[in-house]
Amino acid sequence: MYDKKIPIKTIYSNEVFVFSEEEYCAIENEKKYYENTRSVCIEALKIVQNKRGWVCDGAINAISEILNIPPSDIEGVATFYSQIFRKQVGRHIIRYCDSVVCYINGYKDIQKKLEQNLNIKPGQTTIDSRFTLLPICCLGNCDKGPIIMVNEKTYIKLKPNDIVNILEQYQ
Repeated sequence: MYDKKIPIKTIYSNEVFVFSEEEYCAIENEKKYYENTRSVCIEALKIVQNKRGWVCDGAINAISEILNIPPSDIEGVATFYSQIFRKQVGRHIIRYCDSVVCYINGYKDIQKKLEQNLNIKPGQTTIDSRFTLLPICCLGNCDKGPIIMVNEKTYIKLKPNDIVNILEQYQ
C-alpha cells in the first residue's frame, strides 16, 4: 500500500516535490532487484523522467531520501548521463551526431537546417515545447552519417532537404 509521501522543498524553488504513487511503487519495486540501493539510482531517475519528462531538483532530493544516498551523488549520476534531462525539454528530442566522422559527412549542413527550421540553437527548446535540439558525440552509426535521432527513431545518410519531411512527422 502506498502511504509514504516525501515532500521536499528545495532551495531553488517554493514547490514541494511529491512522488506519485506510481513513481514511488516503481522505485520501491526496483530496490528489490539490487543488493545496494546505489544501483537503483539510474532506474529511479528514469522512472521520474518517464513520468514527468525531466528530473527537477526536488526529484533529486526525493530520490536521495528514498534510496538513502546523498543528493550530490544522485546529481552526479543525473548530470553524467546525457539521457537524463535536468531541465524541461520538448515533447520530441532531436539528437544530431557531431562526431568527426559525421563532420566529414556533412553534419554541419544538417545542424544548420535544423536550426533554421526550428528557430533554435543546440540545447534549446522551441517556443511551443515541441522540439529540443541536442548535439551528441556519437550515435553509433558512423558508416551511415550524417544522422539524427528523433526520440528513439534514427534517420541515416541525411541531406538537408530531408529535414522538413522528418520534422513534419512529429506533432
